[in-house]
Amino acid sequence: MNLLELIESSATRLSEAGVHYGHGTTNARDEAAWLVLWSLGLPLDTELEGLDSRESRPISASELEACATLIATRIASRKPAAYLTHEAWLQGISFYVDERVIVPRSLIAELLVDGALDYWLSQDTHAVLDLCTGNASLAIIAAMVYPDTQVDAADISADALAVAAINVERHQLTDRVHLLESDGLTGLSKRYDLILCNPPYVNADSMAALPPEYLAEPTIALDGNQSGGLDGMDFVRSLLRDAPRHMDPGAVLVLEIGNERTFFETAFPTLQAIWLDTSAGEDQVLLLTREALTA
Repeated sequence: MNLLELIESSATRLSEAGVHYGHGTTNARDEAAWLVLWSLGLPLDTELEGLDSRESRPISASELEACATLIATRIASRKPAAYLTHEAWLQGISFYVDERVIVPRSLIAELLVDGALDYWLSQDTHAVLDLCTGNASLAIIAAMVYPDTQVDAADISADALAVAAINVERHQLTDRVHLLESDGLTGLSKRYDLILCNPPYVNADSMAALPPEYLAEPTIALDGNQSGGLDGMDFVRSLLRDAPRHMDPGAVLVLEIGNERTFFETAFPTLQAIWLDTSAGEDQVLLLTREALTA
């Protein structure tokens, strides 16, 4: 058996088992390629390109057994592949992950990398906050994209911040990315030029229908109904109420709300939001100016 045949057979196993994707891949073949390459100790090419040059690589019996075991674990555990490999990729950057954090997949990352937020920033943009930072992937990407900034990365979870510390150190950004434990904005005293937030926003009905791969992630990072609501907007309500006090004049808040635009607009019918174009469409991430929030 060669590499391509192993990937294809592994993809068939994943498809037949009915696993769910969305934690770095969107289909069985990409998921299989990720797990097989990782098991073999081969580099993971961005978008899994470059396989053609290696597809005929022979697979030894021991390698076949190791890959089969990993695929079986993925199927039996229903854990996202990133929890099995302890590695996730976002915009071509590798991050450590484990069950203490959700698997990073925020669309805000692509907006940072492709410069879509630059219009709203200026030479005076120096203080950035990544709220609900999780494993600190957005904070780290922001620090890389904007080298003249200092970035605070805040989260309510001490466990998540422990994972974030691993990534900040791995990317040698301990002098520019500062980890803070805070319940929303309540534990923060600074004012910022740019606030990034991928908060818990999943509504109650969607939470009840989540597949096991998503239920394997920390509920606190997904469930937007932890104050008794049903529309997923509990955290967002407090965030938008408190955010202006933490924003300098001209500052902006970039907020990801996934598939919850209808609930967001129902909750905040008069708020002037600017919806940003991403690879998932124009209804997943929005931008709010301080002026809009205080209007």
